Amino acid sequence: MATRKRTTPPADTLRPEYDLSALRGAVRGKYYERARAGTNLVLLKPDIARAFPDSKAVNDALGLLLKVARAGGPRAEAYETARVSRARHGRVKQRRLPKSQ
Repeated sequence: MATRKRTTPPADTLRPEYDLSALRGAVRGKYYERARAGTNLVLLKPDIARAFPDSKAVNDALGLLLKVARAGGPRAEAYETARVSRARHGRVKQRRLPKSQ
């Protein structure tokens, strides 16, 4: 049984139609900091990631949650009062508040 002869790839595999003179002045990571500044990457738990098909769905849900939280209500008011009181007395341990009727 004959074996195939291995050929080594040519040292220069760049096609002749590419103009290397146009690549002068290229800097690795030139826009890295700028791109990173506008990005907030978070890792979601797998079950949560399955519930949201894309970043727009995540942003919509978080926006709605933020809107509801800012709207407040009796529970939000009670929570804020308890949080401020604990902070004044140096107690930062989280406690569950009783459900309002």
